[in-house]
Amino acid sequence: MFKNLARASVFSLAAMLAFAAPTSRAQGAAAPTKPPLKVAFVYVSPIGEAGWTFQHEQGRLAMQKALGDKVVSTAVEAVAEGADSERVMRDLAAQGNQLVFATSFGYLDPALRVSTDFPNVKFEHAGGYKTAANLNTYNARYYEARYLAGLLAGKASKSGIAGYVAGFPVPEVVQGINAFTLGMLEANPKAEVRVLWLNTWFDPAREREAAQTLINQGADVLTNHSGSPAVPQTAQANFKDKGVRAIAYQSDMRQFAPDAQLAAVTHHWGGYYTQVANAVLNGTWKPQPMWGGIKDGLVQLSAIGSDVPAPVRALVEARRRAIVAGSFKPFTGPISDNEGHVRLAQGSLDDTSIATMNWFVRGVLGSVPKP
Repeated sequence: MFKNLARASVFSLAAMLAFAAPTSRAQGAAAPTKPPLKVAFVYVSPIGEAGWTFQHEQGRLAMQKALGDKVVSTAVEAVAEGADSERVMRDLAAQGNQLVFATSFGYLDPALRVSTDFPNVKFEHAGGYKTAANLNTYNARYYEARYLAGLLAGKASKSGIAGYVAGFPVPEVVQGINAFTLGMLEANPKAEVRVLWLNTWFDPAREREAAQTLINQGADVLTNHSGSPAVPQTAQANFKDKGVRAIAYQSDMRQFAPDAQLAAVTHHWGGYYTQVANAVLNGTWKPQPMWGGIKDGLVQLSAIGSDVPAPVRALVEARRRAIVAGSFKPFTGPISDNEGHVRLAQGSLDDTSIATMNWFVRGVLGSVPKP
């Protein structure tokens, strides 16, 4: 009897719960929400107020704003390439980050090792040339805007000499130097570009010293592939007495060189970072190396100075439109290197030749050391 009563009570309770459940859902009980995607960024230098890392940080913030509570993002700055970067990426993956952006060239091999141990985490590496099942690479055709910058520099320079402060001799940097030089040669066939290597991405004191050395060698236009505002600042310090101008890199640096800056080759990552995070959220992410340019909005020649003459502006704009349309490519023959060898008689260099570039065009004073 007691067993029958107990059994009846259980059935009655189950029936009540079954009847009540739809009622509570109808009254607006929220369904379980999907947790936000955890996204991490690793930076090689401090975020600062301008430069390489600053632009990636602006991209992160744009992604966060676009996706709202769908993502939670974090950034670790000033992480040295090599063992330090591997440790940081390993920690970020272990902390539950599902997407990690490794934003410096020297992070590639560490990212590959970490990706092997965390197959469910997606990795995106800036500027790399190796992929894996869960590691993709992305880059911008900075050289397109560099050509425009060189064209502008060639029109502005009185000495015909530009100075280029360069980080490491990797193809991305060599492409920029060569494209800048070809643009300058279009404006002034006798122009020359002098290069000083830093063998570091971020060292304001050394960047400043290299810039001043190039000025002392006759350069009246400076540009750089390094991570701080030191080169534009040095141009500003020499503007009044020597008329030195600067083509800023990565960010618009008018705040550091209000008189000296001619223009800036700027980077824009927000759209790409949003696209990648969306792909991970939607389950459609896969390693598809990306190499976009001016047409894709990843790089631009920005903040052209108000003192640049209208005909020069028109020339630069015409070249920009031609690059976007695909009717002009910076690396179009004939091209000779700075040792007198013909590298391209006609046509345009293909992507493989550009991506592996390890030689300088005619007009560059300097050499490409082994990276």
